[in-house]
Amino acid sequence: MRVFIACLGTETNTFSSLPTGEQTYRDTAVFDGDATRHAPNPFSLPLHIWRERAEAEGHDVVEGLCAFAQPAGRTIRRVYEAYRDRILEQARAALPLDLVLVNMHGAMVAEGYDDCEGDLLARLREVIGPDAVLGGELDLHCHITPLMLAAATALVTYKEYPHIDIGERAEDLFRLCHDAAEGRTAPVMAAHDCRMISMWRTTAEPMRDFVAGMKAREGKDGILAVSFGHGFPWGDVAEVGAKTLVVADGDEGKAAALAADLGARLWAMREATRPTAMGIDEAIDRALAVDGGPVVLADVSDNAGGGAPSDSTFILERLIARGVGDAASGLYWDPVAVRFCMEAGEGASLRLRIGGKCGPDSGSPVDLAVTVKRIVTGAKQTFGAARNRIGDAVWVRAEGGLDLVLNTVRTQVFHPDAFTAVGLDPAERKIVVVKSTQHFHAGFAPIAKEILYVAAPGAIAPDFAAIPYTKLAKPYWPRVDDPWAG
Repeated sequence: MRVFIACLGTETNTFSSLPTGEQTYRDTAVFDGDATRHAPNPFSLPLHIWRERAEAEGHDVVEGLCAFAQPAGRTIRRVYEAYRDRILEQARAALPLDLVLVNMHGAMVAEGYDDCEGDLLARLREVIGPDAVLGGELDLHCHITPLMLAAATALVTYKEYPHIDIGERAEDLFRLCHDAAEGRTAPVMAAHDCRMISMWRTTAEPMRDFVAGMKAREGKDGILAVSFGHGFPWGDVAEVGAKTLVVADGDEGKAAALAADLGARLWAMREATRPTAMGIDEAIDRALAVDGGPVVLADVSDNAGGGAPSDSTFILERLIARGVGDAASGLYWDPVAVRFCMEAGEGASLRLRIGGKCGPDSGSPVDLAVTVKRIVTGAKQTFGAARNRIGDAVWVRAEGGLDLVLNTVRTQVFHPDAFTAVGLDPAERKIVVVKSTQHFHAGFAPIAKEILYVAAPGAIAPDFAAIPYTKLAKPYWPRVDDPWAG
């Protein structure tokens, strides 16, 4: 069997003013046919798994482009088309192909393309023909579109948020698609539009039980895979929103029935799963009242993983104004401040302007007298089974014991080693502010006395009813109480 593997994706916040160009991809991951010869990152990990599994079966593997970018605004058209066409060229050169597996995101938008994944899959289908098996792995914050469903043989999304299961889902997709290529199964897909826009934290009930229920359905009674695409709220596209997706063996009616049943269950749980968040001062008060620490405050509105700049100062300003010491905060994407610190050197004291550089959603710059405690070039942090680039990172300490981590590659906080990479142990602080919505949870929950979600101002403030969509034609909850009425 001849197998082709590739990757192209990003999560696009269409309301973001940050353009996603070639440099943004290169800052994250670009490999032209050799990703599996390098250590896995979160985006290349599926390719490593697919190559290993295919070669273990004795198949010939052809590896194409792997390009992924940190979430921001729309991808520049020429960049998307160049990456897409490179994958198509590589697939065409590898013909004939029996099995094609592509790691994507599912919420990628480029200039002129609202559904990049659907466009890529449809063009791949034209290249490889109707008989080859075409599978895709998606982030659960995806837009599941009719074009994607029509072009692919099977799609599988992550089940966990935080995304600790990227490798597991890659294994699932390989097994599902390999069985289809061997003629053992005939996958068909059905999706159900839940007409809800929200965020679902799978670390807490009732979502923990819902995920367990999805897994329990797989491999029984002809059900091959069950996914819940949470949707990405900050994508102004026609198919934005939560959808359930089921892959069944030759029975589309069975897939549709289960997708609808799961959607009804999610609807019934909508209030129980609605994410809650505190105001800044309320969260600080709560944290200071806790006996011991660390208390983790999640700055959910400035998560680079949702396209935010990761340089907002709203929580930082309140910590300073209230004289809160014994606190650490990061990651602040501020290449200018990092350069000044690197010029000054470890141990230097200087006045430093931090954050607030990308626009109104970033707040105002904060001027602090700081000491440069540590400088690390090429720092990384843990994300599941892979390592994620931070870039050059600096630990600075302000008066009163407020510690900040600044870095040069825009990314959210995934793990405590984003701090320990520069010698700062977050477990020893009373308060730790992380710029992340939920991915931090897997790493910080074991050390946190308590975790608080904070709805500060920012680029992705969690007010789902107020997102100014222009392309979503259907009503949705929570903008309306009953999107099914009428």
